[in-house]
Amino acid sequence: MFNIVTKRDLTWDLAPPLPLDLSSDMSLSVRQSKLGEDPNLASLVSQILSVADGNRDGRVSLPEARSTWALLQMDEVLLGLLLQDRGHTPRLLGYCGDLYMTERVPYGPLYGLSLPWPLVSWVPGGLQRAMDQWFTPSWPRKAKISMGLLELVEDIFHGTYGSFLICDLAAAHFGYTDRHELRLTNTRVMVPEDEFRRSMQVLKCETDADCVYGVDCHTSCDSTARRCRVEPLQPNLAKACGALKDYLLRGAPSELREELEQQLYSCMALRGNAGQMNMEHSLILNNLKALLWRQISHTKDS
Repeated sequence: MFNIVTKRDLTWDLAPPLPLDLSSDMSLSVRQSKLGEDPNLASLVSQILSVADGNRDGRVSLPEARSTWALLQMDEVLLGLLLQDRGHTPRLLGYCGDLYMTERVPYGPLYGLSLPWPLVSWVPGGLQRAMDQWFTPSWPRKAKISMGLLELVEDIFHGTYGSFLICDLAAAHFGYTDRHELRLTNTRVMVPEDEFRRSMQVLKCETDADCVYGVDCHTSCDSTARRCRVEPLQPNLAKACGALKDYLLRGAPSELREELEQQLYSCMALRGNAGQMNMEHSLILNNLKALLWRQISHTKDS
């Protein structure tokens, strides 16, 4: 099964001709405009050329190059492509210009019920959070899905293609497969950290509440300069643990629950620039993954 996505009416005129030296000019342009200066250029070139060679003849024709260029102008496609080798996003199955087809993700959102809008304001928040956990897989399967989210956070933290922030870490943007493998189904919620810093640097503010990117990427306000600071207040890992807390604690084995709860709260307490606390970030992440793995490594869900 697959999903078909279209962004605009397809027309070749939307894609300007590419320079003949595709392997350098196109990749450099994509790197600088979308990802900043950090990404691994050789790996990025390989990824782009693999996608551009649609008929697998070992060459990239001009129509293929034009079509690929149109596709890569969409940030969500580029970011999804960079993450699909690690299994974090639905696979790109085919495309023509800015019309593309991806692998179907059968289960989503990650958890939660979509209530009719007239009922939302009548249901207390505590009850709604409890209802969100009613229709979820068995606990070992939830643990496997959760490890997928932790591995995604790990891979975008100073990864091959630089560092990224997830600026809306809501269950609605994630799903999972029949094998209980997590997929990020909406890559629009991701932003390269370089782009985030550039955006916050020029943002004027009166209070900390003015310094927000997307839904939940916050910085603090420099009241003297009346500009937002560029350091994110909360790393991806802390937000991921917050999203997983109720999901993992409901139905957790009794012998595990206390330790799991302690680790999740330690994780949620992470603050400041994650780049300045690599050791603490890695320690919490590895401990949490190891705890979950010990519980499911002997089951068929592993």
